This record gives sequence, structure tokens and C-alpha cells, in this order.
Amino acid sequence: MSALTSPDASVITVRNPGTGEQLGEVEAASAERVAAVVEAAQEGQRAMAAMPAHERADLLRRVADLIEAERAELATLLAAENGKPVQQTRGEVDAAIRIFRGYAGEATRLFGRQIPLDAVPGLERHLAVTLREPLGVVAALVPFNYPVELYAHKAAAALAAGNAVVVQPPARCPLSLVRVAELVERAGAPAHAHQLVTGGVEVSQTLAGHPGIAAVGLTGSTAAGREIARLGAATLKKVFLELGGNDALIVCDDADAEEAARAVVLGRLARGNGQICCAVKRVYVQDGIHDAFVESLLGQTAKLSVGDQLLEETDVGPLIAEEAAERVEAAVGRLVGEGARLAAGGGRRGAFVDPVVLVDVPATSPTFAEEIFGPVAPVARFSDPLDAVRMANESPYGLHAAVFTRDVSRAFGIARRLDVGGVVINGSTALRAENLPFGGTKDTGGYREGLHDTVLDFTRQKTVIVMEAFG
Repeated sequence: MSALTSPDASVITVRNPGTGEQLGEVEAASAERVAAVVEAAQEGQRAMAAMPAHERADLLRRVADLIEAERAELATLLAAENGKPVQQTRGEVDAAIRIFRGYAGEATRLFGRQIPLDAVPGLERHLAVTLREPLGVVAALVPFNYPVELYAHKAAAALAAGNAVVVQPPARCPLSLVRVAELVERAGAPAHAHQLVTGGVEVSQTLAGHPGIAAVGLTGSTAAGREIARLGAATLKKVFLELGGNDALIVCDDADAEEAARAVVLGRLARGNGQICCAVKRVYVQDGIHDAFVESLLGQTAKLSVGDQLLEETDVGPLIAEEAAERVEAAVGRLVGEGARLAAGGGRRGAFVDPVVLVDVPATSPTFAEEIFGPVAPVARFSDPLDAVRMANESPYGLHAAVFTRDVSRAFGIARRLDVGGVVINGSTALRAENLPFGGTKDTGGYREGLHDTVLDFTRQKTVIVMEAFG
């Protein structure tokens, strides 16, 4: 395990999920502790709201500079506590740096509007404008799989808009964000404007239900999202949800088999140890290219290195916890029981899972419809691309999908028919750029997170009307 509650329930011990080495301890905050943090955050929010936009921008740039100065150390710490290979955690830290700098720019672009009242008879001489104001205190609930990057999207956006933010890091790998919080304080954030509360589900529930929280942003499971939405509804707070996914990749007969296989390897098996909401989780391959695709996928998978996430040559590290690996192992067993054939991988050693390729997966397999959070690539066949679209859309999730084809018209036709938040053509679904709106449909939550969207979502509009302004 990477985090265990000690016999003293007020402490969480953080461990390397691969070796079990203890990395540190954090508080398991009580409801009273969370309430005290939220109360103090009201003061921090007033200070942030009073701060001019250029000063908020400067604050975020200073945070980015401090993170950049500790890039190597943060990436190593994140790899140790999370299990992702260290070359990938470097990329995650780099993304966080870009996100803080991006939101620094957005802090100076919170534009209001002038609304033409002469569109309404009798109001021709009046002037109406809108202003953007902060919401208040924002709670940011951060998942374990990309904690530094997804924290940055929520916390930097909240601060850019003039809010205070209360961050709950993931219980199993909180140490990187504990260090980042120290850097935010060093950068000069006002007292109580940026606070961390560590702990488990009880902390999330307390934040979601607390009347002093104006908005909650969560990246997590659909089950968690439903609970947070239910609790948030009691105080009519804004709730922003980016939830699960079961992303489909559709490979048409005219595709490049090797490139399509590479998209599965790099977008699922060797990215985040398969623990990504937008990873390739279902693969549909047309009959004419199926055998060539599978051959290439197996060849590329065989070259992956599984082992210590702190070694440069490692492609796949340990999952976040042994229990997570056990769940993946059980899901693979169910797929085989439902008719799939195990073509590669599947071995488990503690939290490590050898990358799995399954073929001949029945499209109606119940487990195929589930989100499997690990390095597993299940492959099903299809004859007609419209059948592949139908099968992809039958999922309760709708985050990303991908289609491989050389036919531009076919690509756009399929993209329009897919009920998802984003479609990647001739690439992996595991694509997220901070300046794109990211999110999905159905059980994925319906929200879109990104530089140009989240900062606006973390504000409210106020309308100001000047009577007889043009008298």
C-alpha cells in the first residue's frame, strides 16, 4: 500500500507502492479541523478578492517559478509515492508549471460585457455592464493518478479568479502537494488563501457539505461524484465534476496498424500505469486489419519494461496500491471467463501488473463495459464502423474516444456520431492539453476543465445598470 491509517487514526503513513518504504506521514484531519480551515479561508478569500489582477498574476508566476526550481525533486517524490515512472512524473510537473503560468495570464483577462439595452423598447438611454467576481472559497478534491497536474488546474484557477482554495490531496500520495503548498506560501499567497487538508473520504464529505464552501471541483470516480453532488446540493454550491471514463479507440481497415497499436501502448499500457481516466480502455478493430493490429500490439507490448518507477528505463511501475492491482487482476479474470483470450501479460507481483492484451473480447461482455484502472488493453472486432460507434456509445461514460482512419470524411463522420466530450483522430485518447476544454458526457460528469473555462466557472457575473447614462 502507498498509504495506511496508523493505529492512531489521526495519522496517515505514506509508502512507496512498489517497495513499501515509508516516505512520510500526514494528518488525517477531523471534521472539526476541516471546519476551522474553511473558517480561516474566509479571511484568505477577502484578501484574494482585494488583490489587483496583476498581483494575482504575479503570485501565480512566482509559484510556477518555485515549482520549476524544484522540478527534479518534486518529480522524484511524486514517482516514489504514486508509482508512475519518473520520466512521466517530470512531464506532470512540467504541465503544472505551464498551468500556473497559463492561469496567471487568465487572471488579467476576466472580462465583463456591455449589454445593449437599446434592444429592449424603453431602455434605450440606459447602460448595462457585467463584472466578474470571485465565488468565495473553492474546495479542490484531487485524485491520486495525476495529483500535481490536476491540483494545478483547480487551485491556480481558483486563485486567478480571486478565490481562496482549500485543497484535499489524495490520501495515498499527498506528499508532493504538501511540498507545493509550502512553495505557494513562500511565493507570498495571503494567509489562509491556500490551505491543505489531508485525509480520506470524510474530509471530502465535510468540504462538500460545508456552507462556507462556495464551489467544489472534483476529479474522481462517478460514485464519488454523485456523493459530492448530493452533499453540495444541500447548500446550493457549485459542483464541477470530471469523473470516470471507458474510452474507446476505433481502428478502421484503412488505418496504419502500427501507429494504432502504438496509440494503445502509449495511451494505456505505458502511460500512468494505465491509471488514467482518458486512457484507451476499449479497442474496436475492423476485421480487415485486426490480425496485423494485434500482431503489432503484442510486439510493442513485449518490449515494455515493468519495475522500479525511479529507474529511467522503466515503462510501467506499480499501481497505486496492491488492492488496485488485485482489482485489475480480478477484472482480467472476469474478461477471460466471459470469453476473451489472454494474449499477453496478466501476471501480478504485489502492486505490479504485467501489461495485459486480451483478444476476441465479446462486445457484450459486462466487464468490457466497466472502467478497468490499470495496464489492460481489451480488443474486440467489428465489421461496420457504424457498429463500432454504436458499441462505443453504449458505455455509460463519455470522456474521450479515438478513431484511426486515412479517410477524412469517415473520421469526421464518426467523430460527430460519438457521444463523448472529445475525439482524437489518428492518436490516443490519452491526450490532455491545458488550453483545451477537457471533460465528457453522461456519467463522466458533463463539466469541462481548462485554462479558458475553469477560471470563468470560478467567478460569478454581476450586472450593473446605469439609468439615463445616455440621457
